[in-house]
Amino acid sequence: MSRRLAAALSAPFFGVSALLVAASPAQPGTPADKPRVLSSWTQPSASSYAIWAAARGNQSQWSAYGFDWSTDYCSTSPDNPFGFPFEISCARHDFGYRNYKGEDTFRTDKPRLDSALYEDLKRVCERYSRAQKASCRALAWTYYQAVKKLG
Repeated sequence: MSRRLAAALSAPFFGVSALLVAASPAQPGTPADKPRVLSSWTQPSASSYAIWAAARGNQSQWSAYGFDWSTDYCSTSPDNPFGFPFEISCARHDFGYRNYKGEDTFRTDKPRLDSALYEDLKRVCERYSRAQKASCRALAWTYYQAVKKLG
């Protein structure tokens, strides 16, 4: 085959190859529904918290998604201030922060993630009696204000 003919035949192939490479996802094999799943796990609702908690308990099932499950819980704030168990709510908040930073949509999603933390913390407070509930809710508000401003 002549060089001209070979070059002419290979040009369309290389052009298509370049388009396929350019259109490939950054992480090969990552399921296309990752943004939808991530969003469903980071909403302020109790049902969103429940499905995230179930997934967290079975992380290996979600390994293809490449989620970052790491956490430092409530960072430099107490995880269980005055005995109120905020630790898992903070873990979900970390999950949202770490994964949306990885998706480069953090700034857009941060207000919802902070709101979800606040709703999760208030749900923790619901299990307490009147006086304890008021103290717990005040702490929840303080944690929310801190992540809203500093997170």
